Parts: sequence; C-alpha cells; structure tokens
Amino acid sequence: MDRNTIFGGNPFGVLLRLALISIVVGIVMKALGIDLGNFFQRINELLRNIYDLGFGAIEWIVEYMLLGALVVVPIWLIARLAGASRSKSE
Repeated sequence: MDRNTIFGGNPFGVLLRLALISIVVGIVMKALGIDLGNFFQRINELLRNIYDLGFGAIEWIVEYMLLGALVVVPIWLIARLAGASRSKSE
C-alpha cells in the first residue's frame, strides 16, 4: 500500500488542504463563540454530566449526535459519491 492510497493523494497536498479547511472551520467556530477554552470546558461538562447523571446523559449525547449527524452524514455521503464517480471515470 503506497502513501498516495493512504492519504488519498499527494501527502503534501492533502496536508495543505486539511490546513486550509481547518482554518475555515476555525473561523466559523470562533464566529459562533467557540474557542479552545470553551471547547475543552464543554468536553469537561459532558464528562461530568455522564458521571453525574448516568443514563440521563446518554439521552443528551444521542440528541447531540443525531443533530450533528444531520450535517455530517450528508457531507460524507456526497464526498463518497463524488469519490466513486471520480474513480470510475479514471
């Protein structure tokens, strides 16, 4: 297995694209009021809620997971379909 297969292309190009996408996502998150301190505080609250509330927190997690899946799954599906059509044309 070569590194182009592992990375999905030229490793330098992939890292550059990931860096640019990370910057854009970081700008959006900052505009939404999410920063590193806030992010880790939310993770800490999540872990505390799981510990304190037990199974009540599982419902809370599932709600957020489903909310996030509304965005993540269609993007993943479009990316997979685009990748499949691209590989067939090659």
